[in-house]
Amino acid sequence: MNSSPMVSVIIPCYNQGEYLYDSVSSVLAQTYQNFEIIIINDGSTCPHTIKILHNFHQPKTVVIHTHNQGLVCSRNNGIKIARGKYILPLDADDKIGNTYLQEAVELLENNHNLGIVYSQAEFFGNKTGKWELPKYQFPHILLGNVIFCSGFFRKSDWEKVGGYNPSMIYGWEDYDFWLSLIELKRDVVCIPNVLFYYRQHSLSMTNSMTEEQILYTFNQLFKNHTSLYRENKLKILFFSTVKILKLLCKSVLYGYNSQGITLMILILKNLLRNLDIA
Repeated sequence: MNSSPMVSVIIPCYNQGEYLYDSVSSVLAQTYQNFEIIIINDGSTCPHTIKILHNFHQPKTVVIHTHNQGLVCSRNNGIKIARGKYILPLDADDKIGNTYLQEAVELLENNHNLGIVYSQAEFFGNKTGKWELPKYQFPHILLGNVIFCSGFFRKSDWEKVGGYNPSMIYGWEDYDFWLSLIELKRDVVCIPNVLFYYRQHSLSMTNSMTEEQILYTFNQLFKNHTSLYRENKLKILFFSTVKILKLLCKSVLYGYNSQGITLMILILKNLLRNLDIA
């Protein structure tokens, strides 16, 4: 690699001050050192977090204070002022391995059609162990996300797609954004090493979404990427049928969560109806 392009690490923070030092320290420990850290204080109300953010002095790090606007706006606001060629979103309670930036930048610099770089991942906190994410495949990703929020992408691509979409009011804004980059015909690569550490605790948004919110959010994904779904509807029909059969087999053989299967079937039926298949 002949150059050392800058990476901008964007860390939104809302009342997560107790975890922030761990997150930032994992970035400062990188073997690749051409980066900046932009922390967006999204109108935190916790006195402890406010005190930490107003006295947060770390190398290569700036704290931007805003009114509470939510995660989507916080990420977009940070990326707008970012100077980096490449962007890495990082939640304030997560961490990264010390070669993540180096390995991702090398891949991005050597493949100009590469749009998303992520890695293997592990849980820490209330739950530990390997995060067994399915392998990225297209069009399988149209039926369920397999890329966590802290993947690398090009700022120029973020500009092309208009950033993270504020229509994703209940979450999955990262899933929606990845689909936008995939619509640009960008390649996706997963680094085969554990370089991302996802904190598990009781406040995880995904765990708190209701069935109605999940169905609404999946419908919103379809609205935001209608062409992508329609262009691949026959493949979606095939893979959705296979997915339902696998879930039913798990239910019979291993006592798999029947409520989760019912929800997945509802999502897939809704999607097929939108595609004029069901």
